[in-house]
Amino acid sequence: MKAISVLGSTGSIGTQTLEIAEEFPDRFKVVALTAGNNLDLLVEQILRHAPEVVALADAGRLGELASRLADLEPARRPARLPELLGGPDGLCAAAAWPTADLVVTGIVGCAGLLPTLAAIRAGKDLALANKETLIAAGPVVLPELQRSGSRLLPADSEHSALFQCLQGTPWADTARLSTGVPTPGLRRIQLTASGGAFRDWPAADLAKATVADATSHPNWSMGRKITVDSATLMNKGLEVIEAHYLFGLDYDHIEIVIHPQSIIHSMVELADSSVLAQLGWPDMKLPLLYCLSWPERLETPWRRLDLTAVGQLTFRAPDREKYPCMALAYAAGRAGGTMPAVLNAANEQAVALFLEEAIPFLAIPELIERVCDRHRSDHHAAPSLDDVLAVDGWARQATREAAATLRSHPAPALPA
Repeated sequence: MKAISVLGSTGSIGTQTLEIAEEFPDRFKVVALTAGNNLDLLVEQILRHAPEVVALADAGRLGELASRLADLEPARRPARLPELLGGPDGLCAAAAWPTADLVVTGIVGCAGLLPTLAAIRAGKDLALANKETLIAAGPVVLPELQRSGSRLLPADSEHSALFQCLQGTPWADTARLSTGVPTPGLRRIQLTASGGAFRDWPAADLAKATVADATSHPNWSMGRKITVDSATLMNKGLEVIEAHYLFGLDYDHIEIVIHPQSIIHSMVELADSSVLAQLGWPDMKLPLLYCLSWPERLETPWRRLDLTAVGQLTFRAPDREKYPCMALAYAAGRAGGTMPAVLNAANEQAVALFLEEAIPFLAIPELIERVCDRHRSDHHAAPSLDDVLAVDGWARQATREAAATLRSHPAPALPA
C-alpha cells in the first residue's frame, strides 16, 4: 500500500490520479488533497477517499468547505473528517504530510513550486506533473533534491516515455535524474508533439484563430491553458527545458518532432545509435500509473494498443514560422538562470489574456519575446528561490503592461 498526496486534486492530473487510486484500492491510499475553487468536486473526493488532510489555496473558503462537510447527511458523512488547512502554508503542509509516501504535483504553474519544494525538503518521492518546478526553478530544485534524497519521477507523458525507455539499461536509476550530469550512454532525446490545434493550419491563417479554435485539441483531453500551449508549441519548448534538467543533455541534443498520431510519446537515441521509443494510446493515466507503481508495472484492464488500427505513424519537422514559441523556449533555456522563469511566467500571463479574449492568438509569442528581451539586463545566472519568485511576479506584470501597449497601439490593418 502506497500513501499518496495529490496536489491539485480537482484538476486534470489530480482527477486522473484519483481514478487510478479507485481502480487499485489495494495498492494506493489517498492521505492528502489540495485544491483551488471547485468545492463541489472536492467534497465528492473527500467522501470517496477519506483523506487525513485537505488544503485549500484560498484560506477564505475554509469556512464554506467546513460547513458543506458538516451539513452532509449522516449516512454520507465520513467517519472522520479531514483536517482542513488553507493558504500557501496549508498547501505546503499537505505536500509534506508525514504519512505520505509519494506526492503527485498537479498544481498548474508557479503556484505549485512552493508546495513541491516543501515535499522535496520533507524527503518525499514526487510524481512530477508540474513543469514549472524544473523550468522556472531548476537551479534551485536540483540542489534540494540532492540534499533530501527525494526521488523525482516524471509524470508528463513525454518525460515518462524517456524514463521508461531508459529502464533496463545499466544506468536506469532515478538517483541520476535532475543532477545536472548527463545520463550515461544517452546521446539524443526526441520529444514528440502532436502539433496541437493548428498543426494543419497555414501559418498565415493564425491571425484569425479564436479561443475556441486554440482549445480544441485533436488528440488529448487537457485543461485550457495547456491546450493553448500545445497550439503554440510552447508546451514542447517548456518540455525541452525540463528534459535538460532531468537528463542532463545540452539543448543541441534535445529535439522536437511533430508526430500527429500521438502514439510514440518520445524517443531516446543511445550511444551506439539505437533508438528506443515508448508507445501507447494518448492517455495521461498511463504515465501517472507508472509513477505511482514504479519500479513495478501493474496489470490493467485498459485498452491495448493496436498498431493495425492506428495504420501509420508519421513524423515531420516543426514549422518555425507557425511555432515561434519554440525558438523562444530554446533561447531561454540556453540563457539559463532566471530566463526560463521569465519565459514561463510571461507565457502563463499571455495565455491567460488570450483566454480572456483580451489579446489575439499571435500576440502570445510577441508578448513573451518583449518581456524576455526586457529581462536580459537583469538576468540572474545563479538564482535563489527569492530571485525566481521575484522575476516570476515581475514578468507577469511586464506582460500585462506590454499587452496594454499592444491594445493602445494596435497593428495597422492589412490592405484588402
